[in-house]
Amino acid sequence: MAFPPRPPRGAFNPRFKKEQQQEHRTNHMIRVPEVRLVGDNVEPGIYAVPDALKIAQSQFLDLVEISPGANPPVCKVIDYNKFLYEEKKKKKEMKAKAKTSEVKEIRFTPNTDDHDFEFKVKHAEKFLKDGDKVKAHVQFKGRAIMFKERGELLLLKFADRLKEVGALEGLPKLEGKRMQVMFAPKAQQKKKGSELGKLVEKKTEETPEPPKE
Repeated sequence: MAFPPRPPRGAFNPRFKKEQQQEHRTNHMIRVPEVRLVGDNVEPGIYAVPDALKIAQSQFLDLVEISPGANPPVCKVIDYNKFLYEEKKKKKEMKAKAKTSEVKEIRFTPNTDDHDFEFKVKHAEKFLKDGDKVKAHVQFKGRAIMFKERGELLLLKFADRLKEVGALEGLPKLEGKRMQVMFAPKAQQKKKGSELGKLVEKKTEETPEPPKE
């Protein structure tokens, strides 16, 4: 005579596994006597847990423990799925802000034409808006070093065009046969670009044209 299979020990509770995997305690998982309650359409204050649960249930929402280390723990009346979505969104935003910035290089020659100049401006604007630094330099070849003022003017014009998104970290500096400047991203606000614009105008009047390469 075959014996029926032995039933497993203890009843299987699928909710138990789900609760163990949750990042936050919710509803009946909250086993403290009282909590500090917050949330929309809720009178903030300290409530006994059964009363807090009734408030959440009356709004067809969850009681979510958001600050377990507080005394008493802080709970929020909110839809738990919505709460998780908001937490994920916040973490994503924080991660984006914490992005490691890179230094992007933009290269000019003393004879860079207007079309190429505008192309490089657009690239630099994108880099700065993405949170990266920009290093711009003018490379001099042969006799062109005699017209280093032209390179300085070019970089100052570049700085003037980027003043809405980039902060100039210093005036153009000549190192060997290369003149360079560095830009850092900056927040959108009222910009004081008039002084830089006047400097560009002055340099334009004083600077001779370089020889063609």
